Amino acid sequence: MASKIRLAVFGATGSVGGAVLDICARFPEIFEITALAARSDAKKLAALGRRHGAKILCLTEPKDKGWREEGFTCLTGRGALSEIVENPEVEHAVFASSGTTAIEALQRALTRGIDVSLANKESIVVAGPWVMPLVKRAGQLRPVDSEHSAVWQCIEGAEKKELSRIWLTASGGPFRDYSAEELERVTPAAALNHPVWRMGAKITIDSATLMNKGIECIEAMQLFALPSERVSALIHPRSQVHGMAEFTDGTVRLLLSPADMRLPAAAALAWPKRLPLMEKGLPPLEPEQWDLSFRGIDEKLFPCFALAREAGRAGGAYPALLVGADESAVEHFLRAEISYCDIARVISGVLEGYRGSAPSSLEEATALVEEGRAAADEICRR
Repeated sequence: MASKIRLAVFGATGSVGGAVLDICARFPEIFEITALAARSDAKKLAALGRRHGAKILCLTEPKDKGWREEGFTCLTGRGALSEIVENPEVEHAVFASSGTTAIEALQRALTRGIDVSLANKESIVVAGPWVMPLVKRAGQLRPVDSEHSAVWQCIEGAEKKELSRIWLTASGGPFRDYSAEELERVTPAAALNHPVWRMGAKITIDSATLMNKGIECIEAMQLFALPSERVSALIHPRSQVHGMAEFTDGTVRLLLSPADMRLPAAAALAWPKRLPLMEKGLPPLEPEQWDLSFRGIDEKLFPCFALAREAGRAGGAYPALLVGADESAVEHFLRAEISYCDIARVISGVLEGYRGSAPSSLEEATALVEEGRAAADEICRR
């Protein structure tokens, strides 16, 4: 019998981390949880550790400086994430946390040569030039976000020169059929009511503005080494098709599946094999349920998408500034300090006001995220 795959899961208390742990629990003969990490939720992390038999727990920002849990090796601080991926008992690292905290650990994992499943946009959007060159072999870095996973699976086995274009899909969020006037009256409560996915507040707002889809386009450019004109997105309200790839002979491959994060999680964890998820109670979509309806994204109604696309085309400092400015603007919107439509106005002001140069190091790139946040905070205060 083959030995189990020993995993470390960063962002274990979030929705994507939950999908990963669900797959591991369904296939205990294949996967073994060695380490779990989260930002600050000590109670939930400890409960997950006990449920999944982890040996190591890590909080990057513990509320209690003396935090300890009986029965575990307990680590704190972002540096501990690097310590975990360098542990010889960890064979596969899953990065499901948000933000830039885990970038160094991601670099260490790739350099060490272990398998990596990635659902952290900032690691690629902000630090792509310092992360992607560290990938040692095909299949080492495996996307977990449903859209990037779909494209990754669609292009598997194809030569790069055969690939023409790729599309990500977006449900369109709760406001896909709103007019400009209706968008001006959107409240935080309405924006948090996503029609398909259940996610954290920040990513739910980004999905409502379609900023999330624009940032995903930037991520796809880095992951698949494609210029911006060959990466786009379409609104697909039923969220059944998650990504598409067109090839130079005019044929298109698409990935269709239920809107369930456990599917891309399983694809990444078990690659190149497929797990028998239907035997474990995950139902498929029957052919009579399939819906292949798509439409373009109106960039005037969804200017955040347009801003992200422009930042991707411009490159340099702009993707990192965009990430920071968006984080700040969404926080101010959730506190009802700016309007829904102000989110795009604030971000646009940050990007237009930048007069610096492109980052020449990872440190400079991550500093630009904070610069974007600070600049957006200042605009919101005004």
